[in-house]
Amino acid sequence: MTSSNDDSVFSVSQLTGLIKTMLEGTFPNVQLKGEISNYRPNASGHLYFVLKDSQSQISAVMFRGRAASLNFVPKDGMLVQVRGSVSVYAPRGNYQIIISSMTKAGAGDIMEMIEERKKKLAAEGLFDSSRKRKLPFFPRRIGIVTSPTGAAIRDILQITRRRNPKASAIVFPTIVQGEDAAPSIIKMIEIANAYSMCDVLIVGRGGGSLEDLLPFSDEGVVRAIAASEIPVISAVGHEIDWALSDFAADQRAPTPSAAAELAVPLLSDIEQSIEVSRNEMHESIQGKLEHLRLMLRTFTPENMELQFRHIEQPLSMRFDSARERLEQNIKDFLQDRRHFIEQCEQTLNNCNPQTIFDRGYSMVTDQDGKVVRNAASLSPGAKIKIRPAEGSISAEVLSVGQ
Repeated sequence: MTSSNDDSVFSVSQLTGLIKTMLEGTFPNVQLKGEISNYRPNASGHLYFVLKDSQSQISAVMFRGRAASLNFVPKDGMLVQVRGSVSVYAPRGNYQIIISSMTKAGAGDIMEMIEERKKKLAAEGLFDSSRKRKLPFFPRRIGIVTSPTGAAIRDILQITRRRNPKASAIVFPTIVQGEDAAPSIIKMIEIANAYSMCDVLIVGRGGGSLEDLLPFSDEGVVRAIAASEIPVISAVGHEIDWALSDFAADQRAPTPSAAAELAVPLLSDIEQSIEVSRNEMHESIQGKLEHLRLMLRTFTPENMELQFRHIEQPLSMRFDSARERLEQNIKDFLQDRRHFIEQCEQTLNNCNPQTIFDRGYSMVTDQDGKVVRNAASLSPGAKIKIRPAEGSISAEVLSVGQ
């Protein structure tokens, strides 16, 4: 460092060192309350994230030894209270807080808002499994709603070309973060559906903070995905990230690359499946043809006559048996009728007055032709007529006795 009448001129390292000394000496032990954002656990066990409030944010790190004592799993949107020291990372000139302890302080504002929205949309049935549709087996056109300049689109296009060069990709360029992102995403989904421009639609972006991914939890975006006639794959962020679009989509992919693998079947798998189906169809047709050949061999004149006899004989026997039963039934019926008629004839004969007369009885009538049934109905001198079996006799009553 040089001195002169002018202001001192520092090197970048010198100024950073002074700031580091001042900050670390001034804030050796501070407590902060804020919302976790852009949470990135490291494979080594260190935790990296951002603490923020409505106006500001600060980078934070919690090293493995301290992180092992946590009794909860940190996640984006969680409101926490931390204790630690302010430090400056000299190579980048960034200040950060190195956390020694951390406790939950309640739900973060963003997460609370997303959870409330999730409950509302779930109650409307937008997340029901019954709404989910299967992805097409052989999509020819893959629609991609994402930023045209991000890493996500490059990964999706590369994987699509590798898995199936015959499938084409249609990019629906959109903003993926900020206030204008949600309307832009909705518009692209609606355009894809209005003109039936693709067979399957990938909606997503690469990783980012909770705020960066917020457009994919927008209510309008969720409704547009749920209303899409084209099957939708939601691919937002990394595997640990999530958004409400994941619940409304027909399928959720942990990353955009995974979405491309879900949407685009391997061409070799498709060709193998077609070959298997072809072989199965060929074997089925050959089996049916062989069966028909065997059937045709039975249609010789001798076999036809034999088969006809096999059909005719039981029918003829049934006919003969039915005829015999019918003839016997007619005979029985006629016999019964004859016997009935004879009984009726006998009854009529028994009731015939002539038959009674023939047995020696006579009928007596008075002058008025009424049958005399009681002697008391006559008086001496009365004229009567007697009818025996043959002829008639006129007489006069001499006396009446009891």
